[in-house]
Amino acid sequence: MRLLIAMMMHETNTFSPVPTDMQRFALSLGQLPPQGAEAVQAYRHTGTATGAFIDLAEAAGAEFELAIAAHAAPSGPVQDEAFERMTRIIVDTVARGGWDGILLDLHGAMVTERFEDGEGELLRRIRAVDAHTPIGVAYDMHANVYDDMVALAQVVAGYQTYPHVDMYETGLRAGKPLLRLIAGEVQPTSAWARLPMIPHVMRQSSLDEPNRSLQARARQMEQAGALTASVFTGFPHADIENAGMSVVVVTDGQPELARQYRDELLRLAWDSRAQWVYPVEPLAQSVARAKAMTNFPVVLLDHYDNTASGGTMDTTAVLAEVLKQGLRQVAFFAIYDPQAVQQAIAAGVGQRVSLSVGGKLPMPLMPHRSEPLQLEGTVKVISAGKYTAKGPMSQGARQDMGAAVVIDTGHVEVALISRHVEPFDVNALISLGIDPTQKQFVVLKSRVHWRAGMGHLAQAVVECAGAGACTSDYSELEFKRLRRPIYPLDPETSAGL
Repeated sequence: MRLLIAMMMHETNTFSPVPTDMQRFALSLGQLPPQGAEAVQAYRHTGTATGAFIDLAEAAGAEFELAIAAHAAPSGPVQDEAFERMTRIIVDTVARGGWDGILLDLHGAMVTERFEDGEGELLRRIRAVDAHTPIGVAYDMHANVYDDMVALAQVVAGYQTYPHVDMYETGLRAGKPLLRLIAGEVQPTSAWARLPMIPHVMRQSSLDEPNRSLQARARQMEQAGALTASVFTGFPHADIENAGMSVVVVTDGQPELARQYRDELLRLAWDSRAQWVYPVEPLAQSVARAKAMTNFPVVLLDHYDNTASGGTMDTTAVLAEVLKQGLRQVAFFAIYDPQAVQQAIAAGVGQRVSLSVGGKLPMPLMPHRSEPLQLEGTVKVISAGKYTAKGPMSQGARQDMGAAVVIDTGHVEVALISRHVEPFDVNALISLGIDPTQKQFVVLKSRVHWRAGMGHLAQAVVECAGAGACTSDYSELEFKRLRRPIYPLDPETSAGL
């Protein structure tokens, strides 16, 4: 048996000014995405869907090839040059022929300069050179699903957890049915549909309702016989027609059961639609509420500027308010500012610096701005910025935040980094000499993923509406392509179920 594996992952925030070129898909700055044996070495024994695909292939005694392992932090639309290079590598490998199965680790919310459904376009190109080899796809829970993303594959599985601690398991859920198909043991049949609803990301955690019960029901369906049952909450910061919630169910030769399960999950999601709406609290009020707390550490979330949703990671509103209100024993992760990092490195550890940080990336599609902040303090740490994820999310996967420094203002330790990375893993902080358990306040540019690696440490959580391209206030987003009517932008929307 010969299997082809490929990874091409990007969640696109069409409102983000952060460019998405080929190098953004690499493991480290200045590199290109790994291919072949290098990619296998990078992802073997990692908590990713690609890691699961490798394990499945090796356990089956299959000959396999990993064409490319391309993964970029969320940002603006993928540049045409990058998309064409990645798809060409994958499609050319497919075209060599002789494959018994194809396993793809995709995101499902990739928007390119030309295509709203980057994953659908990849599948169309694969089918243009190979119309018959069965395909299994692992998608992110935040996929914005289009028809070809389902119709051109035999097996589709989506993450069932947010934070995404089941990436490896999702690879197994996509890969095992595909191997059974190759062996002639199953005949997958799919049903999918979408809802006129764009749930707020801050209401999508599978640790909380309503998504906790919804994902639990999907797992029950798989235990009862469905090959896969996936609820895609969607990614709302994408001005494309199909952004929003959808459901895909795959069964073994039972199309009516697939439709029945699909419709049940759609009804459950729609009936709970009011719970998916997020109310925004004024920033000053949030910080003051955190300051009054006495059980530490308190985690403050700068969720308008989460790089894992396409934020620039250089807005300063929350940091400025923390400094203004005089919070003490604070760790702040992080401001993306390569220029300020280099200035601190030039000064050296132990030296006093005055740096203009953040506010360097304009956000033309946002109605608000973020100003640079003058930060005065001592250079406490200089780091290469490389670490390995402790897990459970992406366990064992290499991470690179580029050259990084920590500036100590006396009461606040501010991490400055040179490459976008979300603090979903405690090693992001530990690698910079920051122990979050020793702080009263930990400020993270994150929404939900931080709970994977640090949720158990927090005694309280305060969500801070600062500034950024992943605003939780939908009134700040000008949708031009999104289908309408859609809830909650149009409160009287009917689902037609």
